[in-house]
Amino acid sequence: MMKKIVDTARQAFATARSRSLDFRIKQLQAMKTMIIENDSEIRKALKADLHKSECAAYSYEMMGLLAEIELIIDNLHKWAAPQHVKKNLTTMGDDVYINYEPLGVVLVIGAWNYPLVVVLQPVVGAIAAGNAVVIKPSEVAEHTAKLLEKIVPRYLDKELYPVVNGGVPETTKLLAERFDHIFYTGNTSVGKIIMQAAAKFLTPVTLELGGKSPCYIDKDCDIDIASRRITWGKFVNCGQTCIAPDYVLCDKSIQGKLIEKIKETLKEFYGENPKESQDYERIINQRHFKRVLGLLQGEKVAIGGEHDESSCYIAPTVLIDVKPNAKVMQEEIFGPLLPIITVKDVDEAIQFINQKEKPLALYAFANDKKVFGYPCVQNLGPDC
Repeated sequence: MMKKIVDTARQAFATARSRSLDFRIKQLQAMKTMIIENDSEIRKALKADLHKSECAAYSYEMMGLLAEIELIIDNLHKWAAPQHVKKNLTTMGDDVYINYEPLGVVLVIGAWNYPLVVVLQPVVGAIAAGNAVVIKPSEVAEHTAKLLEKIVPRYLDKELYPVVNGGVPETTKLLAERFDHIFYTGNTSVGKIIMQAAAKFLTPVTLELGGKSPCYIDKDCDIDIASRRITWGKFVNCGQTCIAPDYVLCDKSIQGKLIEKIKETLKEFYGENPKESQDYERIINQRHFKRVLGLLQGEKVAIGGEHDESSCYIAPTVLIDVKPNAKVMQEEIFGPLLPIITVKDVDEAIQFINQKEKPLALYAFANDKKVFGYPCVQNLGPDC
């Protein structure tokens, strides 16, 4: 089954129809039409999978995707044109330029936390580059995956852009086939499996993985701004965002004020009871609910902690007096738990961060630009 799908995509690529810029643009326009015409169904699927509100579904899933499609359509002819380069002694008699060629058949494996945009955004890039694309949505976000399987063939070339649904067995069979590039968004353990499968064919891979992204708050900063931005970044999508602040490092003298400001901001964002808010999402399923709840056990709760297994609800939660070796500090949380660890100064914070694996993102709030180091932020404002 998987071999037939990949072979069909490769045969379709061999016809060279995906090389035409006009064809690529028509396919991208068709994807844009697909999103617009199925707006209501997309929102319902995202609501069913993650309790996303209509506003969140559009803001975090559809809006950026539509904007990227428009950007590529407007610029594709310019981006794909041969780029002439400066000649040197060995090429002075030649016509020297860079010509951009499609790779071939690309596999895109999406994630469940933003199950529309995270799978379709790399597909947009792969189509724009003239490739065939095997699209594998995450089976964990089952409603969105089923919807994509239903609507994508209605709008895009069925042979060049097949959608494959299924779990671990289907993905394993898919990875046994040869691809020309693999794009995966997800966790580190699966990333290792994908790299091993790709190595068999020396297939290049792009892995967009998570990590424990730290957030340092200097005692000399605007706490109001820091707490507001951290609250949004941590608890949007119920903490299930790969670049969400994973934990906070701050001076003990500002911890109390930070907690109070986060509490105020949570009330502003989600009301007195986040469980009743249409703007607060849910954990994707009970397996992940139990995983996140396990990280909460034994920790001191300053805010939140309430949970309901029947609806996969875990309240926005702030933890204090967290030990560096605590379970919650050993893996990416990927849920609405925010540990706070106190440090003496920025040097201790840097030492703490450097002892761990490199994170996907890092956030810092300070008025003193020396905190940020070499002049990459010299032109930013005091609340950067």
